[in-house]
Amino acid sequence: MKVILYMAITANGFIAKNDDDTSWISKEEWNSYSLATQTAGGLIIGHRTYDILTKQPEFSELKDVKLAVVSEKKFKTLSPNQFVASSPKKALEFFEGYKEVIVAGGGTLNASFLAENLIDEIYLDVEPIIFGKGIPVFKGKDFELKLEFLGQKKIADNEIQLHYKVVR
Repeated sequence: MKVILYMAITANGFIAKNDDDTSWISKEEWNSYSLATQTAGGLIIGHRTYDILTKQPEFSELKDVKLAVVSEKKFKTLSPNQFVASSPKKALEFFEGYKEVIVAGGGTLNASFLAENLIDEIYLDVEPIIFGKGIPVFKGKDFELKLEFLGQKKIADNEIQLHYKVVR
């Protein structure tokens, strides 16, 4: 199974403001993310991201996507096709038989997947904004990985998508 990290980021590498605000993310980026997630059919996110994402009206577009929430705490999910996993590796077990699965935040979860060498490809949708403080795309783990640039595409007038392969 191919494990793809997919994130919208600011030009300086943040995925949200410190108060979890992601209102700066464009509709075009959401459409690109939604299409990738629906195509893969599986999504893995952290507990905070789950709380934020499930309050967005656009989340209904992902109703048919199987979703795993990585959390140390047990809690009740909103749908029967949503599960709680205690670790990145446990989350991947929910997607046995899938060709692809999307990992989509937050920063701690992203770093955990990379530190455990579980990511095959990375898509970064770079929004044309910079702010001084926020949640970094990778947070709280010490790791170093080499990437191979696979391509770029313009997804809006002021926004590009960068695509990388993790080199093993």
